[in-house]
Amino acid sequence: MAETLFHKVWDAHTVRALPSGQSQLFVGLHLVHEVTSPQAFDMLRQHGWRVAFPDRTFATVDHIVPTDSKRRPFLDLMAEEMTTALERNCREFGINLWSADSPDQGIVHVIGPQLGLSQPGMIIACGDSHTSTHGAVGAIAFGIGTSQVRDVLAAQCLSLEPLKVRRIDVNGRLAAGVYAKDVILTIIRRLGVQGGNGFAYEYGGTTLDRMSIDERMTICNMSIEGGARAGYVNPDQTTFDFLRGRRFAPKGDAFDRAVTWWKGLASDPGAAYDDRVVYDAASIELTVTWGINLG
Repeated sequence: MAETLFHKVWDAHTVRALPSGQSQLFVGLHLVHEVTSPQAFDMLRQHGWRVAFPDRTFATVDHIVPTDSKRRPFLDLMAEEMTTALERNCREFGINLWSADSPDQGIVHVIGPQLGLSQPGMIIACGDSHTSTHGAVGAIAFGIGTSQVRDVLAAQCLSLEPLKVRRIDVNGRLAAGVYAKDVILTIIRRLGVQGGNGFAYEYGGTTLDRMSIDERMTICNMSIEGGARAGYVNPDQTTFDFLRGRRFAPKGDAFDRAVTWWKGLASDPGAAYDDRVVYDAASIELTVTWGINLG
């Protein structure tokens, strides 16, 4: 039976169906930063728990890194305390950390694809709403809260309600001066800021096919502003070319085998969706938002 990428990945990562109606999902990659993790690590200590899969957990300082100077201690006391706590927690629990002085430190949603940690077919979790960004490489990525960060640290699992899937096609050429952020802002305006509630968004069409991974990251990043729980683009040659040679991506023959598997993850022709919408790229104009309501 023809299936969507979302359902293929969801089913492959389902550990069990819970009495609540939720699915317990195995998380392939857990990304941690300094804002939503301190309480989660403290809860592990209170229960005497360890991190279940430290090799699948990676941390970076992200939200509170000073812009003027990274000299330690930071002048901002809270930034210094939060950074110190993350450093201590990662040492204690054996987690790889890119701190402020690391050349690989960066935005938590960016370093995953940059380093090849984020790969097609993964379920990815991070304590930040914009984790949907990783969907640009064909992953299903969820932003989670602190109690869920604790759960993933302790069990490498996440319990979620099943989602519907909406296919959003954008076809044609964008006008001069119109870019990926205009595309996603237009989608949000037309579908509404709550239009994606209960959905994962699958983005496609000829416009998306021509987009770089950077542009796809922009689209997927803002899925959450449209109410969707996740957003993704099916992996294609653009995805494979982007990942090839990156530090944590498979190497040599293993990469070629991975590509064969990744290709099979893409939504099948004839796959059924819960909803479909189609937009003409030529109808999308330069778009701005004042941030109070992205609609």
